[in-house]
Amino acid sequence: MLILLPPSETKKVATTGQAFEMNELSFPELSAARHRVLEELQEISRHPEALKLLGVGASLEEEVRRNLELHEASAAPAYEIYNGVLYDALSMSSLGPKAKQRVVSSVVVVSALWGAVGFGDRIPAYRLSMGTKLGRIENLSSYWRSEMKESMDRRAVGQLIIDCRSSSYAAAWKAPLEQTVSIGVKQWHDGKLKVITHAAKLTRGELVRELATSRRKEPTTPKELLALVKTVWPDSTLEPATAKAEHKIHIVLPAAE
Repeated sequence: MLILLPPSETKKVATTGQAFEMNELSFPELSAARHRVLEELQEISRHPEALKLLGVGASLEEEVRRNLELHEASAAPAYEIYNGVLYDALSMSSLGPKAKQRVVSSVVVVSALWGAVGFGDRIPAYRLSMGTKLGRIENLSSYWRSEMKESMDRRAVGQLIIDCRSSSYAAAWKAPLEQTVSIGVKQWHDGKLKVITHAAKLTRGELVRELATSRRKEPTTPKELLALVKTVWPDSTLEPATAKAEHKIHIVLPAAE
């Protein structure tokens, strides 16, 4: 099982611990590509118009300044650095040892800075989104699509891929369609089933937690994944893959009260 997550825009700053080691990250063959992105990020973060170039407001000036200190900053496991709605719903800190290990071994975060990073990899807090035009690299999703294809293709061999990424991060690696199930979220409103976005991150975090804690056998097919999903969200459906699109599970939430 391979679970693909997007990073969070906000990060929790590690206050203790050593700096990260590039060659200790998962997919060490990406080290040169990561160095290039990091150099470009730090160059832009020094620019007088850094906030504008990185597409952030004045309230995030401190986060941009931290980009200049990534080689020295304290690092922590990725699951402690990334936060926000999805990661709060997953709540790694409340999982038991076996469930936590299941998540760490299954989750890969697709990142604008690292390309792909293991959930247990030690990283510092940083500020960079996939939509940023980064110096001479320009389009980060195109850059990473070229750089990490072989690494991710190898990682995916024989795995059911559960894709919880947003569109900009999904563009950085096209997962094999027949092996992949993307996760959408719908909810009943006024008798109609509508796609929702405000609760989608939370629901995807809850799904990853369910995958970690379920006593069912780890799913190896889209139908097995649907069966697990339906134990929590019984109205959910599976849309089979086509020649151009992956399998899609639509998690259906009950009507809002």
